[in-house]
Amino acid sequence: MHINRERLLDRFLQYVKIGTTANPNTQDYPSSRGQWLLGELLVKQLRSMGIEDAEQDVHGLVWGTVPATCPGPVPTILLNAHLDTSPEAPGDHCKPEVIEPYSGGDIPLANGDKIELAHSPELASLVGKTLVVTDGKTLLGADDKAGVASIMEVANYLIERPNIPHGPIRILFTCDEEIGRGTRHFDLSKAGAIAGYTLDGGASGTIDVETFSADLATIKFYGHNTHPSVGKGKMVNAIKAASLFVASLPIDRLSPETTCNREGFLHPYVFHGSVSEASVQVLLRDFDTAKLADHADLLRQLAEDMQQGDKRLRIEIHIEEQYRNLGDKLREFPLAADLAEQAFRKLGRTSKRDAIRGGSDGSLMSHLGLPTPNLSVGQYNIHSTKEFACLDEMVQAVEHAVVLAELWAQQGRF
Repeated sequence: MHINRERLLDRFLQYVKIGTTANPNTQDYPSSRGQWLLGELLVKQLRSMGIEDAEQDVHGLVWGTVPATCPGPVPTILLNAHLDTSPEAPGDHCKPEVIEPYSGGDIPLANGDKIELAHSPELASLVGKTLVVTDGKTLLGADDKAGVASIMEVANYLIERPNIPHGPIRILFTCDEEIGRGTRHFDLSKAGAIAGYTLDGGASGTIDVETFSADLATIKFYGHNTHPSVGKGKMVNAIKAASLFVASLPIDRLSPETTCNREGFLHPYVFHGSVSEASVQVLLRDFDTAKLADHADLLRQLAEDMQQGDKRLRIEIHIEEQYRNLGDKLREFPLAADLAEQAFRKLGRTSKRDAIRGGSDGSLMSHLGLPTPNLSVGQYNIHSTKEFACLDEMVQAVEHAVVLAELWAQQGRF
């Protein structure tokens, strides 16, 4: 199979130069204009390669279909990636740099920083491959423009080769995945697929079949403000109360700093406040969905203990469901992951099933009725200015998706 590496790389470099940082501080959808602009470009490119139904809907989502090439009833599958990038690092004015080939060791960046092998040990397995980095001032946006570029190349490759037997392949590019809104306007009936795949993963050969289950806790603290000169016995400082609450959370367990593998955590990550009112947002994460209730109970107990210590302090806790473990639904339809594994074997590659210590649009799609594992696409050090991508692994992602489409065409009617 000959994938056009140069075209794939050109697409990727074009996409990462379009700033698409998600903005959690607005309810606009999508939350940034760059996502609209990238979506418009993708529609033009899809149509130019012959995908006649390519469209950007009123919400900014990009849809299209690679038509089936084999007769008879065959399953429709969906390939998905997201247009936005994380707000955790600057994303505008990205200046990608291509390293061809990577010769090993630390990678110096244009701003004087470097990607250190000691902190990115996966680099050791990428010697001799083509990598893309930034100048160190922005993230790269491989999460998930590596997925976007790979899906575009899958479509182009198959359109150019009508002799390859496959069923209908739905393409969907979503917005605002990084701020938990990726499937806000997802239409299951419009997708019309039996299974989906997000191309939003790291090292080649990985099939993510589980994610965290996730809730968001918002804790509000209501104090009482007075002039500090007459505060004795009157002032109740909500900032101090919120600070004490955060300080009372577990440190040696149930925190991102002290957990790994399948351990869950509570993560305070947003703090706002004044003397009279303060709030803290805490991420609740666990692979075992039932344990989220235990984590929420811990927060309630801490709040109750604080209020017992000062009856004048009022604390409110609101728990919001965010997403649920992808594996809960994939176990009901194992064929989606099984065929992904089989496609790797057909290519003569090893693969592994893994669990994401995070979420994906696939988590939400699966619970809406479309089982959607996540596939590797060569993105590393995501959400940081030391992010990089591996072109060779993007090529492998394209090859894998093509073989996967062929395998689905062999399944017949469902």
